Amino acid sequence: MITGANRGLGRALTIAALDADHAVVATVRGAHSLPEHERLVVQQLDVRDRLAAFAAVAQAVAEFGRLDVLVNNAGYGLIGAVEEATEEEARAILDTDLLGPLWLSQAAIPVMRDQRSGHIVQISTVGAVGTMPTLGLYNAAKWGLEGFSEAMAAEVGRFGIRVTLVEPGAIDTDWAGGSMRFSSPIAAYDELRTELFGTATVPWPAAEASGGTSPEDVAAVILAHVRELDDPRLRLLIGDDAPGQVEAALKLRHEDYERDPRFHSRESDA
Repeated sequence: MITGANRGLGRALTIAALDADHAVVATVRGAHSLPEHERLVVQQLDVRDRLAAFAAVAQAVAEFGRLDVLVNNAGYGLIGAVEEATEEEARAILDTDLLGPLWLSQAAIPVMRDQRSGHIVQISTVGAVGTMPTLGLYNAAKWGLEGFSEAMAAEVGRFGIRVTLVEPGAIDTDWAGGSMRFSSPIAAYDELRTELFGTATVPWPAAEASGGTSPEDVAAVILAHVRELDDPRLRLLIGDDAPGQVEAALKLRHEDYERDPRFHSRESDA
């Protein structure tokens, strides 16, 4: 079961899973262009709706008799300084990027627990390790996703359920283009936006291809990981740029903690 399956990574995962002879339930919010396939069922789902999420999982199980893999992919980005984000924008991105995966996970766990097997794949980001100015609300949603998913992994492992947090770097999709949302700008942050993006204008002009990892390549790595039953990793880095970004973010955090002298005294005691 793959959410947000009409375009980008979700679409690539859907096609790759079908090509690998899997049966797929693909969820979309509206009209879609997914191909007809005998092993593909397309459902309309707004992941923000908890009752609808439970109904979608129940429908998938009724269709195929079981649910082996859930991929929580649906989500979007929001550009805006923390001061610029409206209440509506903040609640909307948390409802979609954080609570949506929570509702689907809650719906899938009882099914997988009864099966004594299953795999919940959360599409996260390297931005769940560090942050970037103007992506604070998106980072907050993904940090929250990682927080509950790490706890969930420890809770459900005894039932044969795996949890994976996929942390890609840049992916060559429309995420930063038509899929991106923008808060109304405050002029005080124009200089920051220019430093970060080369322009203070938002929404920014249509961008060229990002040059990141292709969604097809990301999908292939995820499917290979799902098939590798002995891989114990909770976090799966994808993309040549991902390890460096994570290393830099962790280095900054460690340097911050080291300002507490107790860290150094513990090292001396050891």
